[in-house]
Amino acid sequence: MNIPNALTLLRICLIPVLVVVFYLPFANHLVVAAGVFAAAAVTDWFDGYLARRLGQTTAFGAFLDPVADKLMVAVALVLLVERHDTQLLTLAACVIIGREIVVSALREWMAELGERTSVAVSYVGKVKTAFQMVAITALLAINPDLDAGWLLALSYVVLYVAAVLTLWSMFIYLQAAWAVMKERDNSF
Repeated sequence: MNIPNALTLLRICLIPVLVVVFYLPFANHLVVAAGVFAAAAVTDWFDGYLARRLGQTTAFGAFLDPVADKLMVAVALVLLVERHDTQLLTLAACVIIGREIVVSALREWMAELGERTSVAVSYVGKVKTAFQMVAITALLAINPDLDAGWLLALSYVVLYVAAVLTLWSMFIYLQAAWAVMKERDNSF
């Protein structure tokens, strides 16, 4: 166990905390839930930074980090779909969660072929993650029944930018995998 892996495990442990805080009936519970999510998002950046900086990358961390990210984002999006109850948010959530499933399956399959690096995290994927984390944090803090103003609208725009970047990064990964598939099919 090293510090980056401990931060990743902390992010997973924050998932039930996020859910409980989100539903507890106390003043500013949504802002606190947003803070829990933001703290988890910071650990996502920080664990990767520390793993590279300290030379503490591990196979366990390489497996667990993306799992923790996907779990946290998926749970937060499900909470938001229930709370905001809009077709716009539901569509964006479906795109984001669906993409994560496709890319995870693609990476697993490419790893079986020994081509895992062909679908390594791209710059677009990192930008997508930043937009996604900002949008989800903001949307968690907003009570749509009370705050239907410009902040809510801006948060939806940022979430939709994240959804578009999500699709773009998925197509980048699929394109890289397609080249490997074509090469392998032509070799038979």
